[in-house]
Formats: sequence, structure tokens, C-alpha cells
Amino acid sequence: MLQHRYLPMTKQDQEEMLKVIGVQSIDELFAAIPEKVRFQGEYKLKKAKSEPELLRELSRLAAKNADTKQYTSFLGAGVYDHYIPTIVDHVISRSEFYTAYTPYQPEISQGELQAIFQFQTMICELTGMAVANSSMYDGGTSLAEAAMLCAGQTRRKKILVSKTVHPESRAVLHTYAKGQNIEVIEIPYKDGVTDIEALEAELNEDVAGLIIQYPNFFGQVEPLKEIEPLIHEQKGLFIVSSNPLALGLLTPPGTFGADIVVGDVQVFGIPASFGGPHCGYFAVTEKLMRKIPGRLVGQTVDEDGKRGFVLTLQAREQHIRRDKATSNICSNQALNALASSVALSALGKQGVQEMAHQNWQKTHFAMEIFKEKGFELPFHGPHFNEFVVNIKTSVRDLNKKLMEQGIIGGYDLGREYPELADHMLIAVTELRTREELEDFAKEMGDICESNSINF
Repeated sequence: MLQHRYLPMTKQDQEEMLKVIGVQSIDELFAAIPEKVRFQGEYKLKKAKSEPELLRELSRLAAKNADTKQYTSFLGAGVYDHYIPTIVDHVISRSEFYTAYTPYQPEISQGELQAIFQFQTMICELTGMAVANSSMYDGGTSLAEAAMLCAGQTRRKKILVSKTVHPESRAVLHTYAKGQNIEVIEIPYKDGVTDIEALEAELNEDVAGLIIQYPNFFGQVEPLKEIEPLIHEQKGLFIVSSNPLALGLLTPPGTFGADIVVGDVQVFGIPASFGGPHCGYFAVTEKLMRKIPGRLVGQTVDEDGKRGFVLTLQAREQHIRRDKATSNICSNQALNALASSVALSALGKQGVQEMAHQNWQKTHFAMEIFKEKGFELPFHGPHFNEFVVNIKTSVRDLNKKLMEQGIIGGYDLGREYPELADHMLIAVTELRTREELEDFAKEMGDICESNSINF
């Protein structure tokens, strides 16, 4: 068996470097460290393998994973199995994009800057907002940053957030708020959407902002038109966290008077992987442009009138005085933002609308199948991508049995919502076929029937 490995430094290289710095051995480099504190033993690690052996072992381990190429997935809850045009991988694998970092020198970073500019433009078109930044780490940090912007802009210390907002995003919000001494109040839901009466009871002149998810974590479409005036009457800011794919079908939050729209563009061109990396977006009204975290890429012309791109605004602590900075977010997800831009360009406006329409249509078709099977759907009203089913048994146990049938089941809502124990959140995307939906409902029905569950 060949034992060849890639060694960036040969023994000859090592000897030459030691000679240059004037020492005889590697041990001499550590002479200043007392012998008694040095580790003298061997680490409890597996014996090193040859490259072919290692590749075989890693391939064997990887084959144990249940992925969406071999299994039919109905798991969503923030990460979705969507169509990704083949051209996405081709473009983002090009070295000029794949290896690019922050475009501080615009004269040699025009391609990267133009890609970011196009991402910003597309986000503005989808959300109906005036300005979007160059991207954020993910949807959760975008949401938390939006809340901090509200607190700074209004000089108030209270944020309201609906319990229909993604639980992980709410967790990030609480973490951010603790450091800033901001009070976070969670508003309960009623029939799967934000309880308006409970919201009105919490609204007052101390509230900096209100956060609503659209569509929400349960897949239901929140009544933004009804909610928006409630927060603006108190001179607070309205934050909407939105799935950008849904905006190919739904009225954009900007039309309803949102001040800040945030979310995650994983739905466009970014594979589910194991929950990351993602790419958040952050869009605001023109009034809030100078408060936006991260940075903005702008379009300009040079002295000869030739079109060019530059970093227009960088209100982050890396560039300006910390007490003046809007955020300590020091980077953006340029490569993933590029993936989303390429996916959006490949789909085009009609393609995005068609993709969104299929998600809507197939979700409601699946809901009807489950109703016919006798399952209870506790929430009513329009849904997008996801819906909730009461299976009246352990979701965890049911999912284990579904896995045996080559199906990745839905999300166990009881993990975050105790009152929804035995309820499954099912995601249906444009990739799911009629046969897959019917088989899924049948398998769930058969498993529940074998467990003697009465719907």
C-alpha cells in the first residue's frame, strides 16, 4: 500500500529553516518550556491511514447519512429542499468568486461588487423595499440585527415578537437583547397566527418594534395589513421576517408599510446541507438606510463616464468609531448571496412566480389528502410551503418508522411548542410529486392505524 501524503514541508526544508534561525532541532525551539509541563505521551488517536484507505472510510461514513437525493423529504422548519439550477454550482465554483474576499479595492473587485449589487437589487424587488444590504450571516442574525436597529432608532427598550416567528430566530433575538438590556415580549398565537388582541394589550409608547414572520413558522400567512397600523400608531417600527420565495406569490411586506424586511435566501440556490451555511438578507426604507448593518454596494461612474461599482456605505465597527457603528457584523455571505443571485437570474421573474405557485398549490393539495385520510389539521386559513398535522402519537417515533420507508418526515413541533406535542410540521416544495405526497399520507396513515390511533 502506498503511504504517500501531501507534505507542504520536506525534511530538507525543515533542516534549512532550522539552520537559518540558528537552532539544531525542533526540540530546541521549545527549550524555554519546562519538561514537566510538556506532554510526553501519545494522543489517543487512530493510527494514520493511507489516502485511499481514508477515502474509503469517509465514503462509508457519509453513506450512512439520509440525504434528499435518496430519501423523500417533508422536513422544512427553516431549511428547505428546493430546485437549484445546475448553473448555480458552475458559477460559484469559478475561482474569481470562490476565492474572493471583501472587495476593499474596487478597481480590482468589479465582478464581486457587481454580483453583490445585483443581489441587493433583487432583494429590493422581492420585498418592495428601497434599500438592501450586501447580505447577512443568516435569517436569525438578520432578525436580531433588525430589532437592535429599532431600539437604537427609537431609543426605546422593548421589542415585541410573535411566537409564530421561528423559534431559533427568537432565541438569537433573546441573546442579542440581553447584552443590550432590551426587553423582549413574546406575543401568543391564535389559530396559528399572531393573536391581535394579545398584541394590542402589549403595545404602548415604550415599544421600539414589532416582529412578524410572513409566512409564519406554521406556514400560515399573517394579516400584515391588519397588524401594521397597530405598531405605527405607537410610533414603533414594523419588522417582517419573510421567506423570499413566498414573495413571488404574496404581496411584498413593503406594500404593507414594513420598515424593515429580513429573512434567509437559502430557498434560492443554497442546498440544505446540514443546516448551513445560509445567507440572510436585510432590507429597509430609505429613511433607515444609514442605520443598516453591514455594508452597501453602489453603482457609479468613473471620470470617463464608465459604469462601475463601489462600497458605498460601511457603518460597521471595523470601519468607523465603535460608538458610531450600527453593528459589529464584520462580513457578509458574498458567495452564498451570489448563489442566490444566479438562481434568481436563471429562474427569472416568471420562474420565481411559477416556483412559488407550485409550492402554494402542492401544499394545499397535500392538506386535502391528509384531511381525506382523517388527520386533523388544527390551523386554518391560507398556507405556504408548510402546514400542521395532529398525528396523536409521538412524532419522533413516527419519523423513525417513516425513515425505514425512505421518507424524511416533518418537524416535531412539541420540541418548541409544548402545547403542540404530537403535532407535525410538514413541508411541501415544488420538488414533491403527486405520487410522493400520496405515498407519504398513506404511510403515515398506515403507521398510525397500526398503532391503533383514532383520528
